[in-house]
Amino acid sequence: MSTRPDPDALGFVLIDVARMLRSAFERRIATAGLGLTPGEARTLVRIATLEGSRQLEIAQQMGIEPMTLSTYLDRLQSLGFIERRADPADRRAKLIHTTPAAAEIIARIRVEQIELMRLVTGGIGEDDLSLMHERMKHLRANLSVLEEGGGAPSLASQAIR
Repeated sequence: MSTRPDPDALGFVLIDVARMLRSAFERRIATAGLGLTPGEARTLVRIATLEGSRQLEIAQQMGIEPMTLSTYLDRLQSLGFIERRADPADRRAKLIHTTPAAAEIIARIRVEQIELMRLVTGGIGEDDLSLMHERMKHLRANLSVLEEGGGAPSLASQAIR
């Protein structure tokens, strides 16, 4: 067995694809004329999917530092796309919500995402895409269990079948 890592090993391929996909998304957003930075666009979309979540949870889900998120939130709030509301369970914490003004820009970001994925997945059949999507969710569930310190990814895997 060779001691050299295989650049086509699944882990390396996943990392490469994630990095390249993020870079392609950032380029699209930067040139789409949305008036948002790629980080702000990613943040707005994540807020829309985690509507009413705490800032810390959003930062964790995005894999960014809370201070970085705070900068994005300040800008999105100044544009009228989000609002911070006091958490009724903990008045020190803020819950983040999109505003009605965000709907159009989120739709425009979504158009860019859909077009990018159409280009990226060109030549892959619907059945293969569906299977790949299910397998990626499976990997995400396993990694989530590991991240939480559960150490039993097979249980998560069984739960999503």
